[in-house]
Amino acid sequence: MTAKTIAYQGEPGANSHIACLDDYPDHQPLACATFEDAFVALQDGDADLAMIPIENSIAGRVADIHALLPASGLHIVAETFLPIRFQLLAAPGATLESLRTVHSHVHALGQCRKIIRRLGLTPVVSSDTAGSAREVAEARDATRASLATKLAGEIYGLTTLAADVEDEAHNTTRFVVLSKTPHWAAPHNGPVVTTFVFRVRNVPAALYKALGGFATNGVNMTKLESYMIDGEFTATQFLADVDGHPEDPPLKRALEELDFFSREVRLLGVYPAHPFRVATQQQAE
Repeated sequence: MTAKTIAYQGEPGANSHIACLDDYPDHQPLACATFEDAFVALQDGDADLAMIPIENSIAGRVADIHALLPASGLHIVAETFLPIRFQLLAAPGATLESLRTVHSHVHALGQCRKIIRRLGLTPVVSSDTAGSAREVAEARDATRASLATKLAGEIYGLTTLAADVEDEAHNTTRFVVLSKTPHWAAPHNGPVVTTFVFRVRNVPAALYKALGGFATNGVNMTKLESYMIDGEFTATQFLADVDGHPEDPPLKRALEELDFFSREVRLLGVYPAHPFRVATQQQAE
C-alpha cells in the first residue's frame, strides 16, 4: 500500500513539519515551497491532507490563508496547536562570541529580539526558518547563526548555541488540517468547532443583525476576521469560528439568522476542538 501523505509549507525542519510528525506520524510529510503549492498538492491528489498554519498568538493571523482557503474548495477536518520554540543554531565550531549575523523568517526574528539585542547580532531576513538553517549549514561560516527548530538543527547538522530563545513562552501557532473531502465531526460527541465564511447584504447594520443570532442563542464566537475580496473595498468577506455543531439547536438557529442577512454563507469545516483550545477556554472562565 502507498503511504498517505500530508503536505506543508516550508523546508524540512519547519514548525509545520513538526506539527505533521506530531499529529500524523503515519503520514509521509511533503514539503512545499509555498502555501499555494501545498493547496495544489492536496487538490491534485499528490497529498491526502495538508497542515496549514492559520494564526499565531504573537504574530496574529496568517493573511495568505484567509485569502486562499475560502476559494480552495478544501475542507477543515481538524485543528492542532504547536508551542513555538526557537533555537540559536550555528555551524559546528561556531561560538556565541564568533557570531555576527542571525538569519530567519521575519516573524522569528521579531519574536526573538531579546537574544538578538543581547548578543549584538545583525538580523537577516530569510524566506523560511528551516531554510535559514539549511543556508547556515551550507555556508559553514562561524559568524552566521539561524533561528530555527531543534528538528532543523538535527536535519542540517547544526550546533545549538542557545535553546528556547523566544521572547514569550506562550508563543503558539494554530494549524488547521485540510482535506479534499468534507468530514464533519459527529454531533454530541465532545467539544466541536464550526468554521464558516459569509458576506453580509448591503443594508444598514447588516453585520450587527447577522451576528445577533449568535448572541441571542448563546453561541460563543471565538474568531471573526474580515478581509476584502475581488479588489473591491465594499466587498468584505468574513471568516468565523464558533463553538458547537451545526446540528445543535442554538447554532442551527444562529446560522439560519445569519443566512437571512447574508449574501452567502459557506461552512468550511466542523471538527473536534483541540484539547489546547478546551483547556485555554476553561482557564479563561
